Amino acid sequence: MARLGFSVEELLPMARGGGALRMGLVALGEDEWLQPDPDLAARKTAFDAHPDSVQLTPLARAAGEELAAMLGVAGGLLGAARSAWEDMCLLLPCAEAPDISPYRLVGAAVGFPTDWHPAQKIGLPLVALHAPIDGYARQLATGVDHFMAQLRPGRIFGRCNWFVSPTPALRWIDTDPPEATFAHVTADNAGETLFVRCERQTLRRLPQTRAIVFTIGVYVTPLGALSGANVARLDASLKTIPEPEALRRGAACFAAQVSAYASRRASTFAAI
Repeated sequence: MARLGFSVEELLPMARGGGALRMGLVALGEDEWLQPDPDLAARKTAFDAHPDSVQLTPLARAAGEELAAMLGVAGGLLGAARSAWEDMCLLLPCAEAPDISPYRLVGAAVGFPTDWHPAQKIGLPLVALHAPIDGYARQLATGVDHFMAQLRPGRIFGRCNWFVSPTPALRWIDTDPPEATFAHVTADNAGETLFVRCERQTLRRLPQTRAIVFTIGVYVTPLGALSGANVARLDASLKTIPEPEALRRGAACFAAQVSAYASRRASTFAAI
């Protein structure tokens, strides 16, 4: 069984390439749930600098305490997220109709966001949370809702995705249009100025409150530090992702540079 690693180099082959959206879940063991050697100083810095990274509804209190107790720490959801590398979100259906209501974001402790603000998403159902992702409502929403309803305590599942960013920063919220964000990137400097960012995401249900914990571990590496196989994989993905998704990612502003860099890398290694 393929394992979901803890680096961009390990995660990128497991992520969606092009084509239709897919959940892409793999089963994980307890020892694969969270990164075993987190940089807690970086986590503390992120949360201290951005207190709005934590958003809680009243429904999150009991679930946050249960999660913290599971991790052997105090402080509810924030204490749990400060004790691990992963950002942590709590999902619950509406209390009035738990068997038929879609899951909603009731708590979030997100120190390393990938271009989203927890304050703008708290309380929203999954379809609204994923609204910027073209095809989610048509291709994934029903399957995701079914998976969430059937997820049993003790089972852990993971998946990953990828982004191309102009910065190695773990916290990335872009406020400029992609034309400005990637204006400095050329075919010659793409290996040093572009960074591949992977989110290692996991899902598990808490046994007492029945909340679902969604964790997000962020890993970033320069394009030039990836293996040739992963550079080629990224290039192929950029050429085959649907146009609306390419537009959302600003791919038109860096895909040609990635392709030129990938060709150059391939030619260099072929000549050795």
